[in-house]
Amino acid sequence: MENRSHALIAGFFTIALLVITAMFAIFLGRDKIQRIPYEIVTSSSVSGLNLQAAVRYKGIKVGNVTDINFNPKVPGQIILRVEVIPTTPVTSATFATLAYQGVTGIAFVQLDDDKQPGHALLASTQDDDALPRIPLRPSMLQNLEQKGIAILSQTEELTKRINNLLDPQNPSSLMSTIDHVGKAAEQWGTVPAQIAPSLSKLPALIDQTHSTLSSVKSLSVDANKFTQNLNQLSSQLQSSEGPIAHFNNTLDQISNGITTETLPRIQTLTSDARSSLRSLNRTTENLNDRPQSILFGNSAPAPGPGEPGFVAPASASE
Repeated sequence: MENRSHALIAGFFTIALLVITAMFAIFLGRDKIQRIPYEIVTSSSVSGLNLQAAVRYKGIKVGNVTDINFNPKVPGQIILRVEVIPTTPVTSATFATLAYQGVTGIAFVQLDDDKQPGHALLASTQDDDALPRIPLRPSMLQNLEQKGIAILSQTEELTKRINNLLDPQNPSSLMSTIDHVGKAAEQWGTVPAQIAPSLSKLPALIDQTHSTLSSVKSLSVDANKFTQNLNQLSSQLQSSEGPIAHFNNTLDQISNGITTETLPRIQTLTSDARSSLRSLNRTTENLNDRPQSILFGNSAPAPGPGEPGFVAPASASE
């Protein structure tokens, strides 16, 4: 019975010692540093990232990943919650990438900035419970993966084109093209011999061109002189004492003389001519009526009523 009591006491002591050791370990391992939470939102893969993964700023550990979950409001979007120490310079220019430790494949969050001044991050205005968000950019491996896929696509396209070029039908076409190129080269070889006579005449043509240019230049000088002479002649003709002004004065004098002296004389002569024509008409009528008047002269006019020798004409009824 005594052995059992000793064993029971030893068991209780062992259990108490383990509990005290665990509590002491928890007390010693408790992190008393206050941390600031942030959210990282991404639609890319976060393979290799686990809870309590390190968060480093320019290589210095400043916190840990506390939560990895899906965004219930945006399908396919992942929200990473991280906590960093207050002295970490997180601003609007800060961004996050996923980095990997050696060959183990364990990922951690790397914080960096664009080397530009930024302001303090603020929480989203759409959700009161939302934390300040840090954008996650593709890592170097993800960029290499995307570029590798693009390079593979281009390589595949290049391979298809090479296969099409090496198609059995293409060599014959290629050989015919080469033959045409050879014939064209042979014909081009005869071109210098055909051009040689024209090239030999080119110096004489250049000399003629120079002489023609000299003639054109002298002609231009003569044309300028002729133009100047025409301008001087025009100025002299249009001057106040020039021939045109004298001619206009002469015309004015002639017009004034015709108006004051010549026109009255012309009107008088016109009246005399009309009187003469009327007299000539009467003479002509008399000659037509009495041609004998040329020999015997004009007969005396018949006496009128009341004159001697007047005879009244007989009436028709008598």
